Amino acid sequence: MLIKNGSKITVLVLLGLSDHPDLHPLLFVLFLVVYLITLLGNLGIMMLIRLDPHLHTPMYFFLTNLAFVDLCYASNATPQMLMAFLLEKRTISYAGCFIQCYVFIALLFTKIYMLAVMVYDLYVAICKPLHYSVKMSRRVCICLATFPYVYGFSDGLFQAILTFCLTFCRSDVINHFYCAVFLALKHVKEHATFVSAGFSLSNSLTTILLSYAFIIAAILRIKSAEGRHMAFSTCGSHMMAVTLFYGTIFCIYVRLPTNKTVEESKIIAVFYMFVRPVLNPLIYSL
Repeated sequence: MLIKNGSKITVLVLLGLSDHPDLHPLLFVLFLVVYLITLLGNLGIMMLIRLDPHLHTPMYFFLTNLAFVDLCYASNATPQMLMAFLLEKRTISYAGCFIQCYVFIALLFTKIYMLAVMVYDLYVAICKPLHYSVKMSRRVCICLATFPYVYGFSDGLFQAILTFCLTFCRSDVINHFYCAVFLALKHVKEHATFVSAGFSLSNSLTTILLSYAFIIAAILRIKSAEGRHMAFSTCGSHMMAVTLFYGTIFCIYVRLPTNKTVEESKIIAVFYMFVRPVLNPLIYSL
């Protein structure tokens, strides 16, 4: 439990992204525009897939779930930041911070396994095309899409509870714009979340790398250049999404905790929480 001078803390103070109040109106407009584009992009993909019968395939079904996760990520972070810029309100309730942390960790684990599920779909489509309709039936797709949510939100709750059982230097001040990132970062550096996050990341990344090894081997066996190009282009969007996701994750977590890395983590968190959800719709639509 967070304790200060023997009393329970009910309100936390977020120092925010910038210490310069003059920049806050500009940052408010910038992040509001980014958030609106994120909403339009991810909702647009979800609605298009829903309305177009030609897109009712396993690949686009998983893409809908990926867009939904990105949309939830942005919506979990943006309102608090916009309020801080517009109203100079830098406080958040203890319960609100817990919810932010829980949703952050839960969506992180969900995204990890959703990317692995998507690469499995690619593997079956390219390496076992004759068995695709059987191996990727509607029932199988629903089960594969459900697992990341069940695992993510159950393990996320456990990790969030562990995080909030810690004593954070007896301080109610968090040097970040988003309490979930900072608390999860601190917890990952020192406690059980490192094992859980490392287990999930390594499992997902191993699945992705092994699947791509089989996929590339199968593509290289295709005789026609056009066929190889089509197969590679099918995987291109997913590969870019995986690179963006794991690149930012490793930048955040695979570092020693210092004051300098906290400031750096703010910049990386901006890319992870705001820029990446904007880029994914562009990557997949293009």
